[in-house]
Amino acid sequence: MNHMPTLNRRAFVIGSAAIGSGLALGLDIPFGGPAVVRAADGSPEVNAWVVIRPDDTVVIRIARSEMGQGTLTGLAQLVAEELECDWSKVTTEYPTPGQSVARKRAWGDFSTGGSRGIRTSTEYVRKGGATARVMLIQAAANEWKVPVSECTAANSVITHTPSGRTTTYGKVAEAAAKLAPPADVKLKDPKDWKLVGKGVKRLDTADKTTGKMTYGIDVKLPGMLNAAIKACPVFGGNVKSIDEAKVTGMKGVKKVVKVGDNAVAVVADTWWHAKTALDALPIVWDEGDNVKVTSASIAKWLQEGFDPSQPAYVGNENGDAKAAIAGAAKKVEAVYNYPYQNHATMEPLNATALYTADKCEVWCGTQNGEAAFAATLEASGLPADKCDVHKQMLGGGFGRRGQTDYVRQAVAIAKQMPGTPIKLLWSREEDMQHGAYHPVTQCKMTGAFDANNNLTGLHMRISGQSILFSLRPEALVNGKDPATFAGLNATGEAAIGYSVPNLLIEHSMRNPHVPPGFWRGVNVNHNAIYLECFMDELAHSVGQDPLEFRRKLMTTHPKHLAVLNAVAEKIGWGTPAPQGVYRGLAQHMGYGSYVAGAAEISVTDGNKIKVHRIVAATDPGYAVNPAQIERQIAGSFVYGLSGLFYGGCTVKDGRIEQSNFDNYNSMRIAEMPKVESIIMPSGGFWGGVGEPTICVAGPAVLNAYFAATGKRIRSVPLRDQNITFA
Repeated sequence: MNHMPTLNRRAFVIGSAAIGSGLALGLDIPFGGPAVVRAADGSPEVNAWVVIRPDDTVVIRIARSEMGQGTLTGLAQLVAEELECDWSKVTTEYPTPGQSVARKRAWGDFSTGGSRGIRTSTEYVRKGGATARVMLIQAAANEWKVPVSECTAANSVITHTPSGRTTTYGKVAEAAAKLAPPADVKLKDPKDWKLVGKGVKRLDTADKTTGKMTYGIDVKLPGMLNAAIKACPVFGGNVKSIDEAKVTGMKGVKKVVKVGDNAVAVVADTWWHAKTALDALPIVWDEGDNVKVTSASIAKWLQEGFDPSQPAYVGNENGDAKAAIAGAAKKVEAVYNYPYQNHATMEPLNATALYTADKCEVWCGTQNGEAAFAATLEASGLPADKCDVHKQMLGGGFGRRGQTDYVRQAVAIAKQMPGTPIKLLWSREEDMQHGAYHPVTQCKMTGAFDANNNLTGLHMRISGQSILFSLRPEALVNGKDPATFAGLNATGEAAIGYSVPNLLIEHSMRNPHVPPGFWRGVNVNHNAIYLECFMDELAHSVGQDPLEFRRKLMTTHPKHLAVLNAVAEKIGWGTPAPQGVYRGLAQHMGYGSYVAGAAEISVTDGNKIKVHRIVAATDPGYAVNPAQIERQIAGSFVYGLSGLFYGGCTVKDGRIEQSNFDNYNSMRIAEMPKVESIIMPSGGFWGGVGEPTICVAGPAVLNAYFAATGKRIRSVPLRDQNITFA
């Protein structure tokens, strides 16, 4: 392929943000054509999305990443629904971003984050399936010399209705691949779906269960060497000096290399030899001024953001909240905080790179193949037609693998050893202490009541970090980070569910040196705790039932109210709870979906919480795979409750203190509550399911804790309050 000037590495780096927003190039999705394009095994592509083998196996191409959330199966369902193929013969494969770019981005956006994997690709992947179906039927009609209108397809079989003659997709795929695709195809009405909406088994489960699945950490290439890496423990610091002579004679060591300005790697025959030598390597760091930063100094700086004299960006405003508060008959005030959180994926970051003067390839798990591709171009210095990224299954992502630091490092090391594949694997400690963390924030809230105990004003001021400022400054709007206000906006896919006559929600942006990142659920996690716990405080302050108090503010928010009512009914709100059991609830909106949660807990000794049940309701518009949504809700609660009880990263001497699972814990099975899911898709929109429900677990449990003890917890994690699971 000729190198296209518009696809140079700078264009990729600019257009493909580190978090993987996709390239800033036109989306052109060809659905087929006269020239037969063949898959690696020689089978014909009917179009970019569908390959059909002679044995009727259907290979569906999936551009998004699978990291346990079920996107791979859901997208395959959408294609297969329109394709009318035999689901039992469906398999999947990842196209590479290099192939996609060479074909004018045939597979569209590779980004897998923000619960967008399915909801932002539904139309074009369904069109891919529908287009292939039309071409297959046309090929059969041509062979039979009958009108295409007399032919139908179902379960990978094409039938000529008048004669009863049949053929299979595998038999006509070659002929179909030569046809020009139809200019337009009609998609099914959701009421006619047969496969979408069914809780079919996941396509990746069997290989994961048997150990057949290959993750990035499993990649093996002929002649491969292994690398261990260590970056300056203080963010922003650099390497001052290394004494490589001390380790060059150690067993298995091949090379000591500097990686950028801030890291050192040792390459050896095995990873353990590389790590052992790296641990023995004398490194002097230039830690810089950030070495003075602590959690306490960050907290103090954030508190200063509450000062009215400090500037703040307005995210949502109506009426005059400050005047309403000044003239209130009753005023309630509270300050909450939420800490840094680590992604803590089971599979530490890794990438394998092979560099030569005219080719650079990378094998890795990534949440955005295109972002990893952009990083490969930049780090290698090679043009787009000489690079590619081979995406592997992810052993956890949660937002962390949307960034590309580990890819750049692997290429930088491989570049110093041309022709030799190098597998870079971060140690658990490196992974924990060089993350991109859930942002640290605090929130000061004030509510105003009139003499009749009606809420007349609400002022929320968030002080803390902006992810976009660090990762995607081009997405800031006149300096403001719109993502900060997730679940608090007036309208859109993350809108507030309450109407208050006088409202002011603002953000005092404060960006410490610890890098922020997109952590599963992102800003709705803390915004839901702030708003939903404070709503409880407001209700109790005027002696009102928390559910009834909310309902009065939600009359113009029917979808928010519907999910809240659903969990309240299921949990038995308004009827007596079992002896010693207390309830709390919460609702929020994020990623286009409406979610609510209700928890039942008991408390012993004032500080040991047993979470008995959590009921969750979600309205994602459409439910592609309800069984998978149930798993996502349960998994969300593991993540949300782990963060609530055990999470929280602290800073000392400019560095993250938590280094492994002994000091950054996760829930165990015995601590997991019974989860009851209510999936109530109302249609007409596509919302996400992988992240939204995380946010309601925390406030539901905290509100139940207040019901049980009369004590209000405003600081996370609970371990810092000496509160644990029972």
